[in-house]
Amino acid sequence: MSKNLRILLISALGLLLLAVGFGTWLSLQPPKPTGIVSSETRSSGTALIGGPFSLTDHTGARRSEADLQGRYSLIFFGYTYCPDICPTSLSTITQGLDILAESSEAKAAAVTPIFVSVDPARDTIEALADYVSHFHPSMLGMTGSEAEVAQTAKAYRVFYKKVEQADASDYLMDHSSIIYLMAPDGSYLSHFTHATTAEEIAEGLAQQVDPAQTAGS
Repeated sequence: MSKNLRILLISALGLLLLAVGFGTWLSLQPPKPTGIVSSETRSSGTALIGGPFSLTDHTGARRSEADLQGRYSLIFFGYTYCPDICPTSLSTITQGLDILAESSEAKAAAVTPIFVSVDPARDTIEALADYVSHFHPSMLGMTGSEAEVAQTAKAYRVFYKKVEQADASDYLMDHSSIIYLMAPDGSYLSHFTHATTAEEIAEGLAQQVDPAQTAGS
């Protein structure tokens, strides 16, 4: 065997051993997460939804996250001029609570439905009072200044945007159509979508709501 061939074989063997050693080292390393880890979740895996807010309800009373403590909340963001999604979602919430009350009045009574306006320019206290009167009797309508609404929407990860219409004097609001179920301690429990039926809301609430966890129980 020539000297050059021996050198080539020794080099190849060295590279092979290096590759095997590197592969073994990699196999012993802990797996790394793939993709982008969202900052929207806590280390426990729960969603970062909810937080401090300051708004005015449809009776003129000031409200904050402290007022939601001790009860479950069903929170939906929308606006009174909404042509379809908002009235449909609020009607579904109302029907869901009514269905739940048929099987458990205590569970239904432990939930407060809340409608937060993303259109404070038009949704005055008076407008909200008239609007929520068409839905569940315990529903709270909430509004505030542009800054207060923006802060609340940010806390609940809600998107909204004013949409001007070229052929109309009015405008629409694009917005998220998620119904959030919040626990008595203000933490996120679950959510429903615009496609969720009243029966599904009632079933979801029946599984999640525990009246024993509410204030005064």
